Amino acid sequence: MIIGWREWLALPDLNVPAIKAKIDTGAKTSALHAFDVIPFERDGARLVSFNVHPLQGNDDIKIPCEAPLVDRRTVTNSGGDSQKRYVISTTLRIAGRSWPIELTLTNRDQMKFRMLLGRNAMTRRLIVDPQLSLQAGSRHGATVYAKSQK
Repeated sequence: MIIGWREWLALPDLNVPAIKAKIDTGAKTSALHAFDVIPFERDGARLVSFNVHPLQGNDDIKIPCEAPLVDRRTVTNSGGDSQKRYVISTTLRIAGRSWPIELTLTNRDQMKFRMLLGRNAMTRRLIVDPQLSLQAGSRHGATVYAKSQK
């Protein structure tokens, strides 16, 4: 599947029906905007709870999430700074196709996109054409969330 440099996608396991992601072949790992991140255990399983504001510039919509905790890793961001981040396992859905990915949780409030899709999540599934944008579908996140608020 050929996609552009930014795309609308979904994270169904996290109940995130739409989030606009920057597609970044230069980034190894994917990152999701998350806040109020709390690791915990339930029945011997390691989990993490957190909240997501899926639309940039809109803090009115808050989605509470819970996911399996895979790890806590040091990640170097684009500015060269290292940060310890929680890593979760979840499902990515784009243009009707789904597969499991790992996401790091971090505060992306100051970034243009609430999610960054790194190359580990794209391997053998996606081809990125940087001249294209929003190829995976015309679902606009604000419309999705406006309908769900009624």
